[in-house]
Amino acid sequence: MRVSVIGCGHLGIPHAAAMAHLGHQVIGVDTDPSKISALNSGQAPIYEAGLSDLLAKHTASGDLKFTLSLQEAAESADVHFLAVGTPIDSDGRSYDTGQVFGAVRELAPHLTRPCTIMGKSTVTVGTTKRLTELVQRLAPAGDAVDVVWNPEFLREGHAIDDTLRPDRIIAGVTSDRAERTVREVYGPIIDSGVPLFVMTPETAELTKGAANTFLGLKISYINAVADMCTAAGADVAQLVEALGIDPRIGHGGMRPGIGYGGGCLPKDVRAFTASAAQLGVDHAETLLLAAEAVNDRRPQDAVQLVAAALDRNLSGAKIAMLGAAFKAGTNDVRESPALAVAGLLHQRGARVTVHDPVAIPTASRRHPELEYSNHIADAVIDADVLVIGTEWPQYQEINPEALAHLAASPTAVDFRNILDRDRWTAAGWTVHSVGRPTTARVERHA
Repeated sequence: MRVSVIGCGHLGIPHAAAMAHLGHQVIGVDTDPSKISALNSGQAPIYEAGLSDLLAKHTASGDLKFTLSLQEAAESADVHFLAVGTPIDSDGRSYDTGQVFGAVRELAPHLTRPCTIMGKSTVTVGTTKRLTELVQRLAPAGDAVDVVWNPEFLREGHAIDDTLRPDRIIAGVTSDRAERTVREVYGPIIDSGVPLFVMTPETAELTKGAANTFLGLKISYINAVADMCTAAGADVAQLVEALGIDPRIGHGGMRPGIGYGGGCLPKDVRAFTASAAQLGVDHAETLLLAAEAVNDRRPQDAVQLVAAALDRNLSGAKIAMLGAAFKAGTNDVRESPALAVAGLLHQRGARVTVHDPVAIPTASRRHPELEYSNHIADAVIDADVLVIGTEWPQYQEINPEALAHLAASPTAVDFRNILDRDRWTAAGWTVHSVGRPTTARVERHA
């Protein structure tokens, strides 16, 4: 099929590359000339496993190209994926859908033949209906233009795999014609056995918000339980292992730490909470607000754990923060819990040196006040405490013996509970973890 992807960010670029990989002719659209130039040369401005290879392959073949022109996209494609941003509005709660409506207003006058607009962005319930009214009023093709809501469920760091091999496809449609288009564009994926759920646009819009918010609730729940474990002297890791065996609960998403971040979960929980309020479902709003409150408090609680581990004033302390991305597998630092903690430590007078395998460029632009190192060992030199802020697998593979003599004090604070505590304590470290008893260094005698 001839496909356009409007908006080339963390969602749009992987989606465009994946659509080309499925065999479609794809044109991506963005407003940033430097980004378009890089993409047309096969260079990815974001980090995603497998993305660079797909971009290079399909831009070279001509199956994938990028442009600044929505008119060119309208003339080229019959299916238009909307992948523009929907940040939180100025009220701090609901979505700002200005980019969504702006893109459709600019695209619609160029739609002169039957086509389908498929929204990928996360939006407030009722958006599809409003967009349909707008585009059918502005487009020369009128009601021959369908609007489908097809929310994404990508995990950053796994975006290519999640696009080509998703858990499910959600399609909010209002006509058989639109459903046929969905089945055709996703044909190879559906044929592989991935379930397609066809529903109303309103149900599709709520499904996306409900999925992300449930994950946020689960993360906040286990973080609250981790705090209870800390107060009781219990071990949250053993608790999670026992809880997760229950198929009604499961281990997925039950990772205690410093909270959820990134460009999706924080805003989706806030906006879904706002939707509950707008719909007048007060008890749902109360429940969701509690989950937000737990997450919002995590960075401050984390700073207290670092201060307790130091057993001294934070002012003047040298801290090695391993991790800047909001999660492993991405260079995205939007609402990164690790950087939030690093920033708070800096405000308290600590000297913070941050390491990350891929996110130092994006982190340094947002937090230029922090120091950065491309090497773990350099970050740890003379550190009073080493902090694990992001669950990169590289940090699990660290040799604690090799770092022990570099630090001023062999003290580690593991916010992600990924370190082998027995190995680290045997190497002379004291390890403080979220919701787990502290393990003291093994004293070595000559």
